[in-house]
Amino acid sequence: MRSHLLNDTTAESYRRSVTEGVERVARKLATTSGPFTGVTPAELAPVIDAVDLDRPLGDASAALDELEDVYLRDAVYFHHPRYLGHLNCPVVIPAVLGEAVLSAVNSSLDTWDQSAGGTLIERKLIDWTAARIGLGPLADGVFTSGGTQSNLQALLLAREEAGATDLSKLRIFSSECSHFSVQKSATLLGLGRDAVVSIPVDKNKRMQSVVLAAELETCRAEGLVPMAIVATAGTTDFGSIDPLPEIAALAEEYGAWMHVDAAYGCGLLASLKRRHLLDGIERADSVTVDYHKSFFQPVSSSAVLVRDGATLRHATYHADYLNPRRTLAEQIPNQVDKSLQTTRRFDALKLWMTLRVMGADGVGELFDEVCDLAAAGYDLIAADPRYDVVVEPQLSTLVYRYVPEAVTSPAEIDRANLYARKALFASGEAVVAGTKVDGRQYLKFTLLNPETTVSDIAAVLDLIAGHAEQYLGENLVHA
Repeated sequence: MRSHLLNDTTAESYRRSVTEGVERVARKLATTSGPFTGVTPAELAPVIDAVDLDRPLGDASAALDELEDVYLRDAVYFHHPRYLGHLNCPVVIPAVLGEAVLSAVNSSLDTWDQSAGGTLIERKLIDWTAARIGLGPLADGVFTSGGTQSNLQALLLAREEAGATDLSKLRIFSSECSHFSVQKSATLLGLGRDAVVSIPVDKNKRMQSVVLAAELETCRAEGLVPMAIVATAGTTDFGSIDPLPEIAALAEEYGAWMHVDAAYGCGLLASLKRRHLLDGIERADSVTVDYHKSFFQPVSSSAVLVRDGATLRHATYHADYLNPRRTLAEQIPNQVDKSLQTTRRFDALKLWMTLRVMGADGVGELFDEVCDLAAAGYDLIAADPRYDVVVEPQLSTLVYRYVPEAVTSPAEIDRANLYARKALFASGEAVVAGTKVDGRQYLKFTLLNPETTVSDIAAVLDLIAGHAEQYLGENLVHA
């Protein structure tokens, strides 16, 4: 079995196996005709259940053959231009190259003696991102598994900085369109879901700062503590960006920690045309960024950044077997001192390779392309009498609803939209997401692929209308 260990004696076997795997994936990418096959759980589960994990195949080629049936054939392919579903991006080749390198070397980024150069590369990228945000000379941060972890860590720091002895008095303010991880974090931090005060949004799905100000004043009057305000720079459903300068002013006035969840909107940090949409983010106490959304990186590649690196001490614990206290005096850079995680992949390498090959402007051009596409898509849907579109996009998301002329029942229209989405997914021709707006069923295009065209959007709209009309027609016959 030692022949399967990656080392100096098996380097050639490693080369052959990985090359074969890359060639198979490359063939799959080149020949995929749609984003999905339409396979159902009932169809695929028996195939995977039939695999006997206690009877190994013993051969990488045989395992790759089997992988075709259990995964590659039916995977959802985000690179396809008609994948318009969730916040999943096609990935750039330099990042995939970085993924291959980091997986093989397998550095762990918790301590210097496990990662060396990897530690310094991650720190360099944190400094680069903090500078792009404008957080100032004391800024610091650490890579995370994703936006949920970043938001949790930011709110942990906010809780500790608040210094409250009675956690029941702490309040977090976020818009009604903010990410669900805000409520989840409150629960995990012992505050409870009720600690989160939901602020209504305006017609453009941006937090209403006037209402926020009133809620903060009420909080103060009731003897409660405004622990944090979470502003969103790119909401999951609408891509809307809260009024960051106004929120920053209120956070300063009421002594609240300002966190900006820019998991989606962080691509604007590299944008050549839209960077101004993030004006005010530089006043945040902490910021979440997900490079694996709008920097075209493979999952996972994310970070949380803070204005004052000293606040990261709230996530610091020392263990004699890992990062003893003496390493602080010796100025040994252990990233575990800043992280909620211990063992941690060298995910920063993917972004490093991307910047060294493409540059930030190259990433920004790609993100600007999908934002331009969303603007064109909005014009298309707004002019289509079959559809109602919710808001003009700031980023690259469109939320819309098929509205047939002859049907007046909102509930029946809900069912038609839901059916159309499911039928489209089952066909494998395209993938779109869904959500609810004011209790009604809507559909969503999340546009993160520069290869997607306005023609693709138009074609998918026709497919959706066809499925919805089929549903309504069949119901009319049954009625």
